[in-house]
Amino acid sequence: MRFEHLQGSIVAMITPFRQDGSVDLDRLTALLERQIAAGTDGILTLGTTGEYSTMTHEEEAAVVAHTIRVVDGRVPVIVGSGSNCTASQIEKSRQYQAMGADALLLIAPYYNKANPEGMYRHFADTADAVDIPCLLYNVPGRTGCAIPVSVVERLAEHPNICGIKEASGDMSYAMKIAHCIGPEFALYSGNDDITVPLMSIGGSGVISVFANVMPEVCHRIVADFLSGHQERALAEHLRYLRLMNDLFIEVNPIPVKAAMNMMGLGAGPLRLPLCEMSEAHTAVLRATLEEAGLL
Repeated sequence: MRFEHLQGSIVAMITPFRQDGSVDLDRLTALLERQIAAGTDGILTLGTTGEYSTMTHEEEAAVVAHTIRVVDGRVPVIVGSGSNCTASQIEKSRQYQAMGADALLLIAPYYNKANPEGMYRHFADTADAVDIPCLLYNVPGRTGCAIPVSVVERLAEHPNICGIKEASGDMSYAMKIAHCIGPEFALYSGNDDITVPLMSIGGSGVISVFANVMPEVCHRIVADFLSGHQERALAEHLRYLRLMNDLFIEVNPIPVKAAMNMMGLGAGPLRLPLCEMSEAHTAVLRATLEEAGLL
């Protein structure tokens, strides 16, 4: 399925692991089918929520192949191919394109960071190397560096860069890049708590952690807003705002996997250096899930 200015709720999928730490592809099948049945508009695999940073290249490829096979063109599949090494990012991007990915998510170069020109080349060289659309991923809380506004402006003109996942949570930054939005460049919220505010400045939807827990609701919020029912979308967004926030009570994806396990969805354990939540935070999250009617 072609990725052409997709609008809606794109789930940032978790990667389920068995108790021995191996990837649970059977459980992944069930979780993907649950998303599609709930109306999710797109699947992101190997994002931050998918714990790609603790997976081997072989495991990453297996998850991508399995996801593409199970989804079978029913919705677009976006694959996180980012790296802080541009050459590695290009290699993975070409591999995932060959495997059938519909689009790629490219993260800002973490740890080594970059000056604006290096940042631009990191993305532009990757987009030049593939034929499927590329999304920028701005998440300075993880990478230690934001994509400068001037770089976003330049990259928005690139014919193979189709948008940005904006996960800084900074509405001022989002406003500064909002003028880049158009038929060839989309803005997606990377933070569930500001999905509606970001759509109010032209955003096309959300790449969502919350959708792992409540996919129907996440889809409905975005669909309502985009179809002109903004008040209804805002009311539902506010109704579940506490849950959206509590899914970040500790570093993602610790809480969302804990929530899914409480709900019987079989997300499995985390991989070190991530580990289970504190007892206090577990109690808070459980109470929020009960309040939302999920337990």
